[in-house]
Amino acid sequence: MNYQHLRGVRVIESSAFIAAPLAGLTLAQFGADVIRIDMIGGGIDYGRMPTAESGRSLYWTGLNKDKRSIAVDIRRAEGRELVQRLVCAPDEEGGVLLTNIATPWLSHETLAALRSDVISCTIQGNANGSTAVDYTVNCSTGYPQASGLRGEPINSVFPAWDACCAYQAAFALTAALRHRKLNGQGAELQIALSDVRFLRCRTWV
Repeated sequence: MNYQHLRGVRVIESSAFIAAPLAGLTLAQFGADVIRIDMIGGGIDYGRMPTAESGRSLYWTGLNKDKRSIAVDIRRAEGRELVQRLVCAPDEEGGVLLTNIATPWLSHETLAALRSDVISCTIQGNANGSTAVDYTVNCSTGYPQASGLRGEPINSVFPAWDACCAYQAAFALTAALRHRKLNGQGAELQIALSDVRFLRCRTWV
């Protein structure tokens, strides 16, 4: 894939596991400059299985190709401030955050105080902020019961809700970018993995 429709757009990504990294990969494949914020030494999923013979995570590498990365010590105030400044840099095509790691110092309110037209997209498990992952969401839909043999429920090995959530997040960010271009307004996007079952996305402008 070599589409460049988002060339010039800069997205700062602070993420782990599947939904947010896949959303960032999708934006990068359409030409956006996606910059990952990584912890020094690697994030919590940096070595996730499966791995190549070299020990490199195929999973992590596959989801984070076509992106740039900076390693920041976010345990220090200076590191957190650096990330905030990177997200809120004043150029026209910046001011975009994609994350599934909820932290007060990267909240939309905090960032909007630094740049009023910032766009943030936060992917979370449930709408109330509690934890959910693809496999728990899949179970709650009843699909394992529908796909099981002889009445025994089977959970799909493909993280379908992560993938659906990722593409919804990428589309929502693209729509928010167009809205900002037309109206000069930022947006706070919140997408809950469990809400993807019902195609819901909460947006504040």
